[in-house]
Amino acid sequence: MLGDSKDRYGALSKTLHWLMAVLIGWQLLKFGDRIADGEHWVGQTLVPWHISIGSLLLVFIAARLLWAVSQRQHRPEQDPEIAVLVKAGHGLLYAGMLLMPLSGMMVMLGGGHGINAFGLQLVSEGEEIVLASALGSVHSPLAWALTVLIIGHIGMALIHHFIKRDDTLTRML
Repeated sequence: MLGDSKDRYGALSKTLHWLMAVLIGWQLLKFGDRIADGEHWVGQTLVPWHISIGSLLLVFIAARLLWAVSQRQHRPEQDPEIAVLVKAGHGLLYAGMLLMPLSGMMVMLGGGHGINAFGLQLVSEGEEIVLASALGSVHSPLAWALTVLIIGHIGMALIHHFIKRDDTLTRML
């Protein structure tokens, strides 16, 4: 089933979730590059794709947001006792996933670098843009905040699966 139901997430929701999880994991390898200044295999092989993967993630998060809105009436219901917290957590995750590539683009535009993704020039090089640079300065703190949210998301899924023994995790598998 492509769409979501009250019992399970559909194929499109699951595909977008896990594809983005892998790509975001790839993006977070940039932390290793920052720590070791690119002197290892991560900095030499995976990090050069950082801007391209970030651009792809922006497309995926836009699609995922549109899909989530279209499926909101069909999605599995949350435990009423914690529904507000679940919605807040997911809202923060979505905001972080959207703001990361946008702030990354601001870093590039702010520095006058332009934006190239998968060999395609999306925005040409130009002069430095002070406002874009200022907006882009949140990219690194956002990455740390998103990492904390992701760890919390994974932790809660594992708590639901192993401690509460409910079907929260299996609905997305």
